Amino acid sequence: MNKIELLKTRRTKLLGSGSEIRGKISEIVDENSFVELDSYSFSHNDFYDEDADGEGVVTGYATISDMPVYIVAQNVKVLNGGVSKANCAKIRKCLDRAYNTQSPVVYLFDSLGVTVGEGVNVLEGIADVISASCELKGEVPQFSVVLGELYGSFAILAANADYNFMLGGSCVSYASPLVISAASGKNLKKEEVAGAANGANGLTTFTVESVAEVREKIVDIMNVLPAFSGEVNDTDDDLNRVSENLNDKFCPKCIVKAVFDDGKFIEMGATYCPEVKTGIGRIGGISVAAIIFGGEEKGVELTLENVLKLKEFANYSADNSLPLVTFVNTLGIKADLKTNSTPVLKEIANLVAALKCNDRLSVVSGKAIGLGYSLFAAKSLGVDYSFAFANAKIALFDGKASSVAFGEVREDKMAELEAKYADEAADPINAAKNGYIDNIIEPQFVRQYLVSALQMIVG
Repeated sequence: MNKIELLKTRRTKLLGSGSEIRGKISEIVDENSFVELDSYSFSHNDFYDEDADGEGVVTGYATISDMPVYIVAQNVKVLNGGVSKANCAKIRKCLDRAYNTQSPVVYLFDSLGVTVGEGVNVLEGIADVISASCELKGEVPQFSVVLGELYGSFAILAANADYNFMLGGSCVSYASPLVISAASGKNLKKEEVAGAANGANGLTTFTVESVAEVREKIVDIMNVLPAFSGEVNDTDDDLNRVSENLNDKFCPKCIVKAVFDDGKFIEMGATYCPEVKTGIGRIGGISVAAIIFGGEEKGVELTLENVLKLKEFANYSADNSLPLVTFVNTLGIKADLKTNSTPVLKEIANLVAALKCNDRLSVVSGKAIGLGYSLFAAKSLGVDYSFAFANAKIALFDGKASSVAFGEVREDKMAELEAKYADEAADPINAAKNGYIDNIIEPQFVRQYLVSALQMIVG
């Protein structure tokens, strides 16, 4: 028997069954850099009477812009990308290698769920992979790319990843979207239930049009994270750049353009609670994570949903050793029955713990009212440097609620008292007088102040 010819035959069969997924891998990694591992691992599924070439998953290592990464890619052409015990063992082995070498992981997901016929064996395998992914959390970045559909317990891997990319038409859910829709008495398309358009589930970090776009975004992210590109990079953007229009109007887009180097800000989770923008970038060449509250003149009220987003992002910032810059335009907790009937207070307590793990800078760009001030601008909760725009508002209450704090007053004096409180007590200069705000600034100079403070933090 000619072993060389036999190897070529086996290799041709293997490549034929996985040509599509290997093509996707090649779009992400550097040319000719992918080295496959455990490629000749085969098992037989008695339920389907079919061989699982390569166990239905392609694993290996490669580079992306010369950065070493490990790849885990489900092959939907084998048993419909079904998850099996052998499939899980192969993935676990790859994740262990990523942990040992402290290398990022890129998952390419496309699976309809578990392979029927394995019983509890596959459940143990899934638990083992989930455990390995959790061990990587906070150690190395995990990038999840949902190429098509991802249903069942493996969807937890996409949720656990630091970044989850959703391609057009892709879906993620713990169960079949059709089953979920039918159980709810509706007849919805799978994309409506489990696609990126369902921003309420908080699973989508980025919506992308192609795998090539995934590669570009991964490169951008790694160029910000200190562990892979250093805390400080030289920048051609003027450290003392002034944005005069910020004196007249502020909005999240205005702040991004005024503050970040070359106006470049990688927003994460844009479809989930869009009133709170979270993302990363560089300010004066220094890597930072940032929270930018929208809400325009009204400000943002806290709800369970946006508190959960903030907590997750604060943990992400701490995991990646990024100073956390917050642009505050925040009131307290939304006063309605729906919010009151959620564990929002519990989650705010968890948010506090997450925030305290970070080096923090705060800019009161709009309102810092009540709990909004305490959480995001108070020195007592760990803010290292704090600034406030001259036209910002820092107060215990907002609007009519302010005057109510003074107790019962004559009706004809209510408007006068309300105006007095807004003009005088809410002036940020009062917080500065007590040493709670480091400086009251003209908005146009905010970049200069942040660069200076960040330089002190990173040394």
